[in-house]
Amino acid sequence: MPELEVSHWVILIAAAFFGGLIDSIAGGGGLISVPAFLAVGFPPHLALGTNKLQASFGSLTAAFRYARKGLVDIKEMVWAIVSTAIGAATGTIVIQQISSDFLEHLILSLLTLIFFYTLFAKDLGAHAKPHRIGKPLFYLVFGLTLGFYDGFFGPGTGSLWTLALIVFLGLDMRKATGHTKVVNATSNVTSLIFFLVYGTVVIPVGIAMGIGQIAGAWIGSHMVLTRGVGFIRIFFLIVVAATILKMAYTTYF
Repeated sequence: MPELEVSHWVILIAAAFFGGLIDSIAGGGGLISVPAFLAVGFPPHLALGTNKLQASFGSLTAAFRYARKGLVDIKEMVWAIVSTAIGAATGTIVIQQISSDFLEHLILSLLTLIFFYTLFAKDLGAHAKPHRIGKPLFYLVFGLTLGFYDGFFGPGTGSLWTLALIVFLGLDMRKATGHTKVVNATSNVTSLIFFLVYGTVVIPVGIAMGIGQIAGAWIGSHMVLTRGVGFIRIFFLIVVAATILKMAYTTYF
């Protein structure tokens, strides 16, 4: 663990708060928290592992709040939770062994397509629609693949889940956001377990930041529950665009 000054703790907890706020609305909280870890001197492996601990606080808070308000029926998502956990466990094990360069290029391309698709599909997620494939098949396929991706690499996972839930299950943007946090929480906690096994989590920092995550996630989820779908769509586009720019800069510069 690097030596942390008081200013470093302030930076990390503030990053956790704003990360939890953004993540509970449209995903992408890691865009704030991971750079904050690196900025105060965390090595990459400790940054990723500790980030999973603090992010788990936020995603669990948002998922709990959405479930209580009726946006999510946890009982209907058991298969999604199991598939995502298996995928995330596999991805977290694999990331310890190989480079993520190929996956980074692939996801950058997918996120670019998501951004323009969402931008030009004005009514995307405005209203619930009939689902295109059965829920068990959907959750099996996307739980394994996106769970693997979140455990392996991570950026953009929430955006991919939200779009998939809208397009294939016909959910509106608000319900898709709620369902996304349940599977995000699953992959975060599963990955965290394996990062703990590998010894790449700074627990005191993760817990302190977790308090900031809870506060941010509570406020963000309240905004989703009280505002219209249009607000979520705009926020979603901003977060996806920021993710694309961050990944493109990291990849090509």
